[in-house]
Amino acid sequence: MITVKDLQPHPLDQVHRLIEPGPVILVTTRHRGIPNVMTNGFNMMVRHDPPLIACTIGPWGHSHQALVETGECVISVPTADMAATVVDIGNCSGADVDKFEEFDLTAVSGAEVQAPLVAECFANIECRVADSSLVAPYGLFLLEAVRAWTDPSQPQPQLFHHRGDGTFTLDGPTVDLKDRMTKWQYLV
Repeated sequence: MITVKDLQPHPLDQVHRLIEPGPVILVTTRHRGIPNVMTNGFNMMVRHDPPLIACTIGPWGHSHQALVETGECVISVPTADMAATVVDIGNCSGADVDKFEEFDLTAVSGAEVQAPLVAECFANIECRVADSSLVAPYGLFLLEAVRAWTDPSQPQPQLFHHRGDGTFTLDGPTVDLKDRMTKWQYLV
């Protein structure tokens, strides 16, 4: 039988590498009429209905202030073929660079929020801040999805996931266990 003595301690500052939060996403805002996009690797679904998404955006970034002031954003889900560009987007600030122009991204007007969708992404989710009580202590925004869009030309997108150390994992094969979801049939 394995005991704790048989296990190796893991540094607490690297716990995020054990439970990665979700796919790497882009978060767009429109602040004072200017669109911006940032890379985000710390996000997760919180609830189905209403659809709530938690997203950590620190106060050091340009997007944080935009989201605080406007209360809305778009979560754009890039595919693995965009990984290098997505990392590059995260290496500069929208305070200094027009990232849509710099990275040749196409801003598309949404239906519910002023922040732009990113045409090159597989999915775009228009969001409004639902709860900001955790923003000051943790930089954690709770966002409610108010409209969502997918690109039908990308029926089986391969997403990528941040591992916290500059490496990424790509989506692999899908395992279908819908028939075993007996308690949760309404989700399948």
